[in-house]
Order: sequence, then structure tokens, then C-alpha cells
Amino acid sequence: MNVCANCFAALSKESCIPRFALANNLYHGELLKYFEDLTWVEEKICTIYSNTAHVTRLFQSLDLLQSKVFHGNICAHDINVVSTASVLPWTPADINGFLSIVFIGPGKFKPDQMGPMFRVRKNKIWSFLVWLKHHNHLYSDILLKPDNVKLYPMDDMLPGLSDR
Repeated sequence: MNVCANCFAALSKESCIPRFALANNLYHGELLKYFEDLTWVEEKICTIYSNTAHVTRLFQSLDLLQSKVFHGNICAHDINVVSTASVLPWTPADINGFLSIVFIGPGKFKPDQMGPMFRVRKNKIWSFLVWLKHHNHLYSDILLKPDNVKLYPMDDMLPGLSDR
């Protein structure tokens, strides 16, 4: 990584290193190509620390020819209570507890029309956790529970969203 001399000098000062700076040993390298397409939900399922709640607003198109077109935004809000996993992956019920979805549209919410926004893949989740366990010291003492990963689909939407 290239850093100019002035930036390097500022980051090198012990008292001036920003909390989330790469110089604070937060950069652990590139992910394998296989994991580059992880969805944000799959990452959340595999994370040890969860300190955000996600609020999603979805607007359905009013055009009947484009009834499967959604637009919206997701906001991540810091929460005071930090949930720390001792067993991974998180269960679908755990993940749904961190999510709030507001659907705005002319019809009833149809989760099967969501596309990849809340996509989860059981094999991708398990592979990522096994890789993390072998390549990230923070995961070395985390128990990986195959029964939890069985709660996820092979390739579909996060279970439990349609129950909202």
C-alpha cells in the first residue's frame, strides 16, 4: 500500500492513529476471489461482533409492468449493546433480530421478488467460516456449529423475512 510521506508521518505518531485506520492493524489482506461475492447478510451471519441494527426501506414500483422493481436504502445504526458470538454462524432468528424492513408499495409484500438483496447461500457461509477459523486469529476459539448452517437455504432469501 502506498502512503505519502506526510500521511505516513501523521499515522506513525502513537497518539494520532485514528481508531479505524489501517495502520491500527485493521487490514488483514485481501479475501479470496471465491468470497468476493459475499452478500452483506452473509457477512453479518459470519461476524463475531454485532453492534449495528439495519433498517431497510423498500419502495415498489407503481408501474404495473415493473411490479418486481424495488428501490430503497439500508441504514446501519449503532446500538449500545454489542452482541458477541461464541458460536457461529448466527441463526436466522438472530439475524432477523438485527433487521427492520419497511415495505412501501401498492401491493402486498412478496419476498420472492426481492432478488439478491437478502440472499444467503449455505455453502458460501460455511466455507467462509471455515476459512476465517484457519486464517483469522479472532475466530480460532469460536465454535462452528453445522446445525446452525443447516437453517439456511442453499441459495435463497434469508429465512424468516416473509414472516414479518
